[in-house]
Amino acid sequence: MRRRELIVFGAGAALAAPLAAYAQVSAPKRRLGVLMNLPESDAEGRRRIDALLKALAGLGWNDGKNLDVTYRWGVSGEAIRKNAAELVALAPDIILANAPPSVEALQQLTHTLPIVFVAVTDPVALGIVQSVARPGGNASGFSPSEIDISGKWLELLKEISPTVKHVAVFRELSNPGALQQINVITAAASSVGVELSYIGVRDRTAIDRDVGAFTAAGDGGLIVLRTSEDIAARHEIIAAAAHYRLPAIFPLRFCVTDGGLASYGPDIVEEYRQAADYIDRIFRGEKPGNLPVQQSTKFELVVNLKTAKQLGLTMPPTLLATADEVIE
Repeated sequence: MRRRELIVFGAGAALAAPLAAYAQVSAPKRRLGVLMNLPESDAEGRRRIDALLKALAGLGWNDGKNLDVTYRWGVSGEAIRKNAAELVALAPDIILANAPPSVEALQQLTHTLPIVFVAVTDPVALGIVQSVARPGGNASGFSPSEIDISGKWLELLKEISPTVKHVAVFRELSNPGALQQINVITAAASSVGVELSYIGVRDRTAIDRDVGAFTAAGDGGLIVLRTSEDIAARHEIIAAAAHYRLPAIFPLRFCVTDGGLASYGPDIVEEYRQAADYIDRIFRGEKPGNLPVQQSTKFELVVNLKTAKQLGLTMPPTLLATADEVIE
């Protein structure tokens, strides 16, 4: 290379280097808001967030480097609405929202800020999206299942304990997802020959007392819905079920690893991993309304034999043979 060409090349490189460095430094970070419907201290909530952050890192988004993540945690409807308003006011690029109350609170505040949701059963029926294939609007995400899975919990309870005649369902009436699930369970109750009653979860200190009152009817069993309020109260429900020796069916695996008897449902942590892909695509210019809602296709049956023994229950061999996981 001639000396003049070398000088020109060197000068150009010297000019390009600062420009590249400037572009790298000045590129704005992406901002992600996360609206959680669990307490910040909840281990399951942290597990979901860890899965999300790891998946985002795999796509090149690292919290504290080219990504800023802001969290809001809370279970009650009042807390969720307050947290939603705070996140919308911060105007992040995207908000990730867990469960119907969180998404609905956000959509009441904004029709433009992109929302990626997880753990929203039947978002079309709830009016969160226009259709599964073409959500429209500003939201799309991941749905655990069709609502009909709720009836499976009642069938599972009868299979484990055929003598059950009275079933108490834990619920929080302000949660629209609870009403959906209760409607399906109510429709299935007559076919399996059980009577339903309900126990509130807003006051967790009253759960043991209310379960104790329910046991007076005899031949009892419990069903825990897939709602934020029920999940947040799982430890009190597990303790009450053990105290009164009642079989209880839960909607998610981690409830059984925490000491519950059995669960049937999807893996919500996996939805958080998958949500990272939609967040990445929206960061890169895609519209949430053009991203189809993804629905779970795999559901896990998990059984805790240690809990069954403590309750004096013998699990049917056919059930154990079909279980995806048996905890001993």
